[in-house]
Amino acid sequence: MTNLQDKKIDKFKSFKKEDWSSAYQNVEKELTKEPLKISKGNNIKNLNGTLLRNGPGILERGGQWVHHPFDGDGMITSIKFENGQPFLTNRFVKTKGYLEEEKINQFIYRGVFGTQKNGGILNNALDLKFKNIANTHVVKLGDEILALWEAAGPHAMDPDSLDTIGLTTLKGVLRPNEAFSAHPKTDLNSNASSELLVTFGVQTGPKSTIRLMEFNNAGRNSGELIFDRKDTFNGFAFLHDFAITTNWAIFLQNAIDFNPLPFVMGQRGAAQCLKSNPNKKAKFFIIPRESGLFRGQPPLTIDAPEGFVFHHVNAFEKDSKIILDSIFYDDFPSVGPDENFRDIDFDKYPEGKLKRSIIDLKKKTSVLETLSEQCCEFAVVNPKNLGLTATFSWMASTSQKLGNAPLQAIKKINLTSKEEIFWSAGPSGFVSEPIMVPSENSSKEDEGFLFILIWNGERRGSDLAILDAKDLKELAVYELPISIPHGLHGSWVNCI
Repeated sequence: MTNLQDKKIDKFKSFKKEDWSSAYQNVEKELTKEPLKISKGNNIKNLNGTLLRNGPGILERGGQWVHHPFDGDGMITSIKFENGQPFLTNRFVKTKGYLEEEKINQFIYRGVFGTQKNGGILNNALDLKFKNIANTHVVKLGDEILALWEAAGPHAMDPDSLDTIGLTTLKGVLRPNEAFSAHPKTDLNSNASSELLVTFGVQTGPKSTIRLMEFNNAGRNSGELIFDRKDTFNGFAFLHDFAITTNWAIFLQNAIDFNPLPFVMGQRGAAQCLKSNPNKKAKFFIIPRESGLFRGQPPLTIDAPEGFVFHHVNAFEKDSKIILDSIFYDDFPSVGPDENFRDIDFDKYPEGKLKRSIIDLKKKTSVLETLSEQCCEFAVVNPKNLGLTATFSWMASTSQKLGNAPLQAIKKINLTSKEEIFWSAGPSGFVSEPIMVPSENSSKEDEGFLFILIWNGERRGSDLAILDAKDLKELAVYELPISIPHGLHGSWVNCI
């Protein structure tokens, strides 16, 4: 694991696919407040808070593998720092489906990304029930930890023990099992409160309705819904993520079609029925926030650039424009029915690239510029700058400069000058989403820590690395006592 400058990044170009794929295994056990062993560096004195992380923890049952890791049941990892010493607790999210399948060690639900029940097409046709796998994100709202999966409701978990409390309607805010985004945004810069948690849910069909919700997330009334609106747009909406500014919520409706027939007939998962349509135009749905200056006004629909986006990085307002940074793919990446996700050919899949959309609200136009050609994902900014101008972004990237490959490096980019620096886990380490925790004692945007879960292919186990956000200096590396598959998203909580 090494600091690298731009000109040296190709040093770790090669990787062994078996090192990368070895991460795909079931999490073997649940632990409670297990002290972590440091393997490099030193504990960071006066570091207090909790790193939360979600991702698939069950990928195989009874000898049958999921077709795609995104179909795996969620497993929450909590790493709590007490004056610099970390303690790990992990729990599977005990959803109804998890408990049913765990009892008989067999998949009895179809997966959105292609996992089928045993018995072939006849046993899968016309079975349209989904298992809420609660595997995408984890955040704190009010007094509860929420395990999130965008196609259904959130599962509440005890903040200390991580025991599953169950599906929650958030004190009646949601209908039973109403969709609740897996990408809420913590807004520290709103006009209404010191801290808001902004999120959405989508009801799809020939017309799609977006419900935009804003919760108080600080103080005595934390967890209370204070702003709520619904807007309906034409067409089927596939919306995984969104971005916010002080006054707007920005959604990008990718130019895709959804043909449900192969799913209904038991031939494909629902996500495998999504296909990019070059004859359609992507759209930005731009909704005024009820906490902003344009409360109550109708939304805007503006043509968007070509490409497919899962994740947005940040957005900010400049004059009558919205500047939106996102990870763009040339096409929708999907693991086909006959492919093995543990043995994919990276060269056949589109790579994600950091690009900037400049959306003119007066002219109702948008243009796109590329900020970096290097394949990347899971890009973040300092949480204090979310929704405002940000100079820096941190992200997981490939070690090679061009083409697709596993994510093995952490990159910091100056979004204005395009200057880049790197830290690499290569050649046998593979990184996940960096969690940026700003310094409490500094107002400088790039001062703080980066927390990264790493798959260490050399020892076939998981590590936690802590980097200095400013220069990507490696401060500490801990060996984890459990093996955690390549995962999804996480958050930092100052106190639990």
